[in-house]
Amino acid sequence: MNSPKKFISKVAIKEGIRYLEKEPIKNLPKLIDWVGKIPMLDSQKKQYDSVVELWNDEDSCWHTYMEKILTDVHPNIRKKFLINFFINSVIEGLKKANYNKKKYDCNIPWAILMDPTTACNLKCIGCWAAEYKKTDSMDYDTLSSIIKQGKELGIYMYIYSGGEPLVRKNDMIKLAREHNDCVFLSFTNGTLIDEEFAKQLQEVGNVTFAISIEGFEEETDMRRGKGTYKKVIEGMDILREHGIPFGFSTCYHRKNEEVIASEEYIDLMIEKGCYFGWFFTYIPLGKDAVTDLIATPEQRKHMYYKVREYRETKPIFTMDFWNDGEFVNGCIAGGKNYLHINANGDVEPCAFIHYSGANIKEVSLIEALQQPLFQQYKKYQPFNQNMLRPCPLLDNPYMLKKMVHDSGAKSTQPIDRENVDDLTNKTKEVAEKWGPVADEIWEQSYKCAHCKAVNE
Repeated sequence: MNSPKKFISKVAIKEGIRYLEKEPIKNLPKLIDWVGKIPMLDSQKKQYDSVVELWNDEDSCWHTYMEKILTDVHPNIRKKFLINFFINSVIEGLKKANYNKKKYDCNIPWAILMDPTTACNLKCIGCWAAEYKKTDSMDYDTLSSIIKQGKELGIYMYIYSGGEPLVRKNDMIKLAREHNDCVFLSFTNGTLIDEEFAKQLQEVGNVTFAISIEGFEEETDMRRGKGTYKKVIEGMDILREHGIPFGFSTCYHRKNEEVIASEEYIDLMIEKGCYFGWFFTYIPLGKDAVTDLIATPEQRKHMYYKVREYRETKPIFTMDFWNDGEFVNGCIAGGKNYLHINANGDVEPCAFIHYSGANIKEVSLIEALQQPLFQQYKKYQPFNQNMLRPCPLLDNPYMLKKMVHDSGAKSTQPIDRENVDDLTNKTKEVAEKWGPVADEIWEQSYKCAHCKAVNE
């Protein structure tokens, strides 16, 4: 039951959001003040204090970034995201999830990544979905049931991948309407975005996108097929014109790292309207995966520094799925912060870890979270005390091998049923080469942080 203080805080924030509809930049300080009165976890309070500090620094790129959100995002979407993301997902959801972690003695994630379908209109080199059957899909009732069960546990953030989720456009809109207290983000190749869909997105207000792009035209079409880049840019233009927030999702590998790390690329993404950029490094999934595309240690190191540079200089929020382990205490998979449910219903630790001991069509969500493989994750996370070596596949392959064997989890790749020993053998050398580089960066970063603390 909600406490009177909690209820009053929610009412105050909603009143503040109404003020934003009139004069957003002028009235944001009032909303920030009201949010500060809500009871928060220590981690939430630190994040809140950081936002206040950034807004108060009018010369920072982050002040510019927040002004962009207040002026360029469609009012209905801005209102929905402020309530659903900050109140439901971040503030109330995390408290409820922490309670359930203790109650059920298992990880409860902040977000669920799920695949409505494996069908796709493209065939990209190195895509994890290439190892699933192209006929797999989860029906509407199953998708909605996952969300309902998730909300009971405190989960209000839902992410779609695939396949191409926009093959299921109508169901995406229907789910957004039914669960209008949640936030939905869809990874998409961007080629199926059109004017009619954009109008529906304005109306529901709680759906955003991470659009896959591999660099400029040459790099994107190399992995995704000729003509894809132009369609992606058209999709971005449509979303921007309708005030729908979105970001880019880029896989960096040996052949495109220099391009996607460049200032020209980031500036183009900002110009096209991106609010965030999510970088992923190439993972060689499947027995026939192209291992030559794996980024070198020097390239991964370069990405580490470039992403941090852009956070300080560009009005866009850049993230690196692997190199940002220091901010989330290592690996976030296995239900710690997120999990993946593929289109066949297999509940996997991560989109890149295709092993499972539970299927959502056969068990409840909480039972899936309690499966032996996920308990192995909970037992051993973080997998390395160097947070720049967070991944049990890419950085600590011996740990993935151990957890899969000890839990009895099975391969969820119906095409080749890749054995975990074969998979980890492909990344063993990569981990050994990255280890010394990561240790050097980690040690230097620790020294810099210590010196800064002493000087302050």
